[in-house]
Amino acid sequence: MNLHQFRFLQEAVRHKLNLTEAARALHTSQPGVSKAIIELESELGVDIFSRHGKRIRNLTEPGVEVLRSVEIIMREVANLKRIAQDYTQRDAGQLTVAATHTQARYKLPWVIAEFRRRMPAVQVHLLQGTPDQVARAVLEERADIGLASESLQHQPELLTLPCYSWQHLVVVPHGHALCERGSLSLADIAAYPLVTYEPAFAGRRQIDVAFAHAELHPDIVLEALDSDVLKTYVELGLGVGLIAEMAFSPERDTALHVIPAGHLFGQQLARVAFKRGVLQRSFVPLFTELISPRLPRKLVEQTLRGDLDVQDSFSI
Repeated sequence: MNLHQFRFLQEAVRHKLNLTEAARALHTSQPGVSKAIIELESELGVDIFSRHGKRIRNLTEPGVEVLRSVEIIMREVANLKRIAQDYTQRDAGQLTVAATHTQARYKLPWVIAEFRRRMPAVQVHLLQGTPDQVARAVLEERADIGLASESLQHQPELLTLPCYSWQHLVVVPHGHALCERGSLSLADIAAYPLVTYEPAFAGRRQIDVAFAHAELHPDIVLEALDSDVLKTYVELGLGVGLIAEMAFSPERDTALHVIPAGHLFGQQLARVAFKRGVLQRSFVPLFTELISPRLPRKLVEQTLRGDLDVQDSFSI
């Protein structure tokens, strides 16, 4: 047995048993991947995959157990490398962050700039995606840390820490009828066409739930994942906008009037996530501290080591 066989097995499963795609990801040939897996099966004396002819169909019962052990082994190999890097390249290396568009566009620019100022030898890679894609990137160890407001807390393999709370805002052009109202109601907003996020992004589910509980059926005329796009269409008069709090800047968005809507749609909670069992480089807690002062470096370090209970250590 060797690490190449383990890596080939992992990639085959990661690519839904498509050995051609696995080979492409591994920069090798499809026959090479197939041969390595067959050799591993021969050495173990069990079939890892069930097959129809030469075509792999699914994992066998022993194959599920083998994969579980292989993932532990490969995780610990990666941890060994991180230990060595922390001693030989303590303030150098690479940090990969997976985040939703809203977090990447509005929350992380200052964080990454300050992190780079303090850690100039650490390269930062930013992956953007849906909340589910962010979670998947961390689970597959393509990202060291994930940042999103949805999906992360539902993954038992992820260690998630509450990061900061935020609310939705109603945005309208200056002079709009809603500008004259004080505290808005859901009925006030539903009386106009709405412009807001796609269902998987930026707390959209809470928006839908709030209207449903009030038995209101708003006319959503535009959905997008980019807050800048939403604000542009609000400025053009397409509808009333519902956007994330961090996406509004008084200095930049001078054409818009903003009204807080946390009392209607509730407070949203952004979270950072790490894969359980993965040793983090020493500069990772610094990055989380920069995201939010609620995540002080020492407490994050202790929590990642398992010395503190997550719920006892952090609260919003």
